[in-house]
Amino acid sequence: MSLDENSFLNRWRRNFLAGLAISLPGIISIAVVIWLFKNVSNLTDWLLFFLPRDWTHDKGGEGKMYWYCSGVAFFFAVFLICLVGRFGRDYLGRRAIKWADTALMSIPLLNKIYGTVKQVNESFSSNKSAFQQVVLVPFPHPASRTIGFVTGEQRNLGAEKLISVFVPTTPNPTSGFLLLLPESALVPVDMSVADGIKFVISLGAISPGQPGHALWALPPEVKAEPPEI
Repeated sequence: MSLDENSFLNRWRRNFLAGLAISLPGIISIAVVIWLFKNVSNLTDWLLFFLPRDWTHDKGGEGKMYWYCSGVAFFFAVFLICLVGRFGRDYLGRRAIKWADTALMSIPLLNKIYGTVKQVNESFSSNKSAFQQVVLVPFPHPASRTIGFVTGEQRNLGAEKLISVFVPTTPNPTSGFLLLLPESALVPVDMSVADGIKFVISLGAISPGQPGHALWALPPEVKAEPPEI
């Protein structure tokens, strides 16, 4: 049995789809912030080690840390990072950082990890973006195309110059694949790096120049006019 256009169930269906499309970005954003806070707090909670556990933890110190104590620890970590940044801008701070780098680089095994992390951090924290250009590459098989970001050139890996391209996963672009491809295999895209990241995160729903709001997700009848109540 087909539903009449103005029937009660059809109106509520359109209201639900409209409300879902409008509220979903906010719900996902809040959920991501909560997820990040929980994961970061696992690293920062120990900063309150100088306080008695029965002050900061539930069940007389045997349970989980109170959420407001985790918040205090998080902002305390931000404060300490700011202090390190301020200290590192002074002459004595630069000398101390150089001494610490030398000490860490002299420790076997740790020097490999520390050196790699430091190089990656310097690459992404420099004024020049690590992602130079958005391109299309043949991945995961020759007949398909996917969005990639050029990160550099490799001239010492063979006779042919290779371009290193980072292909992010979606919707989480923090992981992905590193491809080494000849320059002829790349198709430049007229898209900024920021638009390329939006394209990946949105599963391809937000194209360059397209408004980044939720109306694209509304059904056609809702786009045309507001739903009747």
